[in-house]
Amino acid sequence: MAEPSKEWTASALQHHDGPGDAPADDTNKRAGILHMPTVRRLGKQKKGSTSPMDWGMPGELTKEEVDVFMKFREIVEQRGGEFRNTIYSFSEEEGEAYTLCRWLRARKFKLNDVVAMIEEATEVRKEARLKDFYPDPIEALGADPSIYLALYPQCYSGVAKTGAPVFWSKPGVLNVDGMECITSLDGILKYHWYVMMHDYANRLRSQKVKDPEFNRFECVAVMDLDHLTTAQVSQRALNIIKTQTAIDSVCFPETMQKMLIINAPRFFSLSWKIIKGWIDQRTAAKIEIISSRSSWEKRLTELVDKDQLPSDYGGTGPNTKVTQMENASEGVRKMHTELMHLRAHASHIFDVAAGEEMEITVYTRGTTGAIFSIVDGASKKGTTYVDNVDVTHAGPTDELSPPSSVLITESSGRIAGPGKIKVRADSKGGRFSAENFLLVAKVYKQ
Repeated sequence: MAEPSKEWTASALQHHDGPGDAPADDTNKRAGILHMPTVRRLGKQKKGSTSPMDWGMPGELTKEEVDVFMKFREIVEQRGGEFRNTIYSFSEEEGEAYTLCRWLRARKFKLNDVVAMIEEATEVRKEARLKDFYPDPIEALGADPSIYLALYPQCYSGVAKTGAPVFWSKPGVLNVDGMECITSLDGILKYHWYVMMHDYANRLRSQKVKDPEFNRFECVAVMDLDHLTTAQVSQRALNIIKTQTAIDSVCFPETMQKMLIINAPRFFSLSWKIIKGWIDQRTAAKIEIISSRSSWEKRLTELVDKDQLPSDYGGTGPNTKVTQMENASEGVRKMHTELMHLRAHASHIFDVAAGEEMEITVYTRGTTGAIFSIVDGASKKGTTYVDNVDVTHAGPTDELSPPSSVLITESSGRIAGPGKIKVRADSKGGRFSAENFLLVAKVYKQ
C-alpha cells in the first residue's frame, strides 16, 4: 500500500527546537504533519541540536538541505521511469521524504553527486531487473540456499526496538573452499539480489504493515567474528564480501541503522582503531566493536527485546541455526557438511539416528575427479551401500561458472539409521592431485 498523497512541507522537513517536531501551523495541520512519526534517538540531545545519527532525516534538515530536497524531488518526478524505480526499490511504502533523504544522505546532499549515483545504480541493477531480481533463490544461487548458509552462516531473525530487521552474520566461520564447491561469484551476486529485493524488502514492508509509523527502512546488523583468524581473511573471502557490498553501497544506500561487531579478535580490534580515523563521524558512530560476551549481550538487549534475540545470543527467540534451516528443502530435518581436501584417499563418517534416513550429495570443481563409495562405518565387513560413483567436474573452470554435483545415494536411495555411514573417496589423479569435494548429508524423518 502506497503512502497517502500528502507532501512534506519545507517547514516540516526542517529542524526546529523541540527535536524533530515541525511548528503547528495551519499548512502542516492540513497536510497531516502533526501526527507523523518522530525519529527515535540513540542518545540524549541538547535543545536545538541534531544528533549525528539523525542528520539528514526528515524533520532534521537545515534550510539549505531543504532546498536541495525540493530540487531533488522535482528531478525525480520529471525523470520518472527507471530513475524513479531505482530510488523506490523498496516500493512506495517507505514514504517519499524518508526515501529521498536516504539517497541525499548518501552523497551529503550534493545534488549532482546524488543524481550521478542513481544513474550508476540504475545501470548496475539493469540486468538483474530484467530477471525480476531472481525471485527463485535456488535458481539464483545454483544450489540449495541452506547449504550456502551452512558454509557462510547468516540470516534475518527478529526486529530491533526501532522496528528494524536484525541481520546476523558469522564471517568467522566462513568456509570459502566449501562455497566454491557449490556456487560461483555470479551465483552469489544473483542470490544477493534475491535477498535484498525479495527477502529483505518483504521484511521491511511487513514491518510497515505491523507498525504504520515504521519509516526508517534500515537494518541492525550483528557481525560475529568468533573463530576468525588472519588466515581466513583471504583475497577469495574478501571477494565474496566485496561482491555483496558493491551492490549495497550504490543501490541500497543508508540502509544500515546500527552494526555491532562482536567477539572481535585482538588483531581486528587494533586495526579498527586506525580505520575509525579514516571514516566520517556519522558512519563511525553506527559501528560498535565489543569482544566480551557479557558486554555485547547487555548491548544487544538495549537494542533488541529478548524475545526477538536468538537463543544463541542471549535471547529467547529461535537459534540462528534453526532459522537458517528454514531455507532447507522440504522434509529436511538437519544437514551436515564436510569439506574433503582430497589427495589420493580420504573418508568421513556421518551418524544417522534411529528414525532418520540420509541422502548424500557431492559438489566439486575438481576436473581430475574422484571415485566415491559408501559403506557401513561401524564394521570393516559391513554393508556396501554405494560403490564406484564418479564425481568429476566437466564444465568450464572459470570462477563465474557453476560447479558440478552428484547425488551419490541415487542408486541406493536414502540410507536408514541407526548407524554410521562412511563415505570414501579415491582420487583419479592419485597422490599427485589435490582437489576439494564438499559432502552434503541431508537428514530426513524415516
